[in-house]
Amino acid sequence: MADELLALVLAGVKTGTCWPVAEGLKGSADGARYVVLDSAGHPRALIESVHLEQKRFDEVDADFARSEGEGDLSLETWRRIHEECFTRQDTYAPDMMLWCERFRLVEVIDVKTAGAR
Repeated sequence: MADELLALVLAGVKTGTCWPVAEGLKGSADGARYVVLDSAGHPRALIESVHLEQKRFDEVDADFARSEGEGDLSLETWRRIHEECFTRQDTYAPDMMLWCERFRLVEVIDVKTAGAR
């Protein structure tokens, strides 16, 4: 799944992500930059956080759902996918608090030349 999500980031389709507030900020902050790794641990992209906010699961809107880039980009699909994921993690509740982050792709890292740097 990590490589599928990475492909969406590289294609410019995925510009948002979220996680339970209970997991903490994970080092995120507006303006922070992160290297995204593929499933083999190779650096593949540099992204920059452009907006970070807390929202309840049931208050996530269609615009943010679309920014996550998954499925048919609808709010209904976002809710289904994320409810399933958070249920597997035993964290789901309709009113659970999420960190919702929007980011931009700064650079695609060529896996062939990344090792030469």
